[in-house]
Amino acid sequence: MDLRIFTEPQQGADYDTLLRVAKATEDLGFDAFFRSDHYMTMGGDGLPGPTDAWITLAGLARETSRIRLGTLMTAGTFRLPGVLAIQVAQVDAMSGGRIEFGLGAGWFEAEHTAYGIPFPKEKFGRLEEQLAVITGLWATPVGKTFDFEGKFYRLAESPALPKPAQEKVPVLIGGMGAKRTPELAARYADEFNVPFASIADTGTQFTRVREAVRAAGRPAESMTYSNALVVCVGKDDAEVARRAAAIGREVAELKENGLAGTPAEVVEKIGRYAEQGATRFYLQTLDLHDLEHLELIASQVKPQLG
Repeated sequence: MDLRIFTEPQQGADYDTLLRVAKATEDLGFDAFFRSDHYMTMGGDGLPGPTDAWITLAGLARETSRIRLGTLMTAGTFRLPGVLAIQVAQVDAMSGGRIEFGLGAGWFEAEHTAYGIPFPKEKFGRLEEQLAVITGLWATPVGKTFDFEGKFYRLAESPALPKPAQEKVPVLIGGMGAKRTPELAARYADEFNVPFASIADTGTQFTRVREAVRAAGRPAESMTYSNALVVCVGKDDAEVARRAAAIGREVAELKENGLAGTPAEVVEKIGRYAEQGATRFYLQTLDLHDLEHLELIASQVKPQLG
């Protein structure tokens, strides 16, 4: 069972804060450090302002040595696919081959308006082409060129360089779409992520994805199935309440919609998600100054999961 730390820096975190959390993630034995890809807060003042996901990961690639690094999810509206393929390949090389690439269609219109980024209506079709372009560029043998003719993107005689350090960068796709999303994942993804969903909805979506994977001619177990869930753990009820208050949430709501409570409660709920097929959890950590929270999870939750 992999436990990964997942951060939302747009809510108010500079690079130094993210570096401290990433180093704690590594020192405490977690599998990976992931971050969102947003340019505007969804609540609060957002100070000191946004950090760019791939610039952040480039820095962390040089400051860490073991943990995997990635995005949930890179916004497909922010960057052209050829440019993004270069950026991710470079950061993968900078990390010694530790990058995992989550890509989504992009959804938060307000941040696009705020920073002058086009917000197209046809986002899913663009996402399909972006995945084809990025994975195609990486897979093109050295010395060969890559061409692509799509509705939204055209590449001609691309040298398809640089290459990532990994032979294949793991690709993550996620969401709750009933048909097109599972089919897209079956074509391109190594991992499918269900974000912030109930146990029942997780099981339904995992079943759809397994069926799509089999229909694409792949074994269902060739896909890794994961959940992203907010985390709020305390050694007792008082500590749970204190941590919930620090992120502006109610304990009952967190227990209903996330992984919250004492270590025993959280382990039990993780087990219920695991029964649906989840083998990896992205723990959405909202108070990035509370490193004791990570220490508690590492010492009292992680060892019980095997």
